[in-house]
Amino acid sequence: MTAATHRTPGRTSLRLTGVLVAVVALSAAISAAHWVAPWMHGKGEAAHPGPDMVQTPVVLPGGAALYVQRHEVTVAEWNACHDGGGCSLQLRTRPGMDPVVTPATGLSHVDVTEYMLWINDLTGHDFRLPTASEWAFMAREVLPEAPDPIFTDPTLTWASAYLTEGLAPRALKPQGSFATSPEGIADLDGSVWEWTQECYAGVEDGVDPARCPAYFVGGEHVAAMSYLIRDPARGGCAVGTPPAHLGMRLVSDAPF
Repeated sequence: MTAATHRTPGRTSLRLTGVLVAVVALSAAISAAHWVAPWMHGKGEAAHPGPDMVQTPVVLPGGAALYVQRHEVTVAEWNACHDGGGCSLQLRTRPGMDPVVTPATGLSHVDVTEYMLWINDLTGHDFRLPTASEWAFMAREVLPEAPDPIFTDPTLTWASAYLTEGLAPRALKPQGSFATSPEGIADLDGSVWEWTQECYAGVEDGVDPARCPAYFVGGEHVAAMSYLIRDPARGGCAVGTPPAHLGMRLVSDAPF
């Protein structure tokens, strides 16, 4: 009988085993962090998670540069905030809609504030909502001009508004379904009205910003919505057709 030969693992075998363990650990780490992949900004080791901002800023009338998110925050991006413990609301998409390219809607001002706090903590960058005037300026090239009134009699102003407003599409569509501004900002003329940081009552009226009851939203026309409203059909201070959907888009005063 031949005695069994017992071999002690050599340096090469131990080294290969160590490499294999490292690869498995790295693979698990990448899988755990997969939710930030759609937001990778940059390449290689310099990559940082964060929203896709257009590289060409909007130059405001006073000369200041405003950097704007290319698309509205999507359902997938929003749910990353929920999964990360930053957003209390979890969103679902309708059958047949892809959460990666579907705008996040049904959001109150309280909700979008949670998201901003989370994304700023995650990225270390200072993102915010635009003011109402900033939103109107960056959307000026893609929003249709206000139509001439059908009736000139002041007593029939209501009739003019009734017949000319509500021309924008109201169905929720994937990002990129509407116009793109010269700077590359998409869907400002779409069916999602976007929250701004501007209080409807106005700080100059003595309202504490932390206690603002309603904020302006940007869309087909200016509207003011209660800070708690998620469904614009259930309440608002808008003149004309109520917003179809409430969502958000981030801006920044510095490039990301």
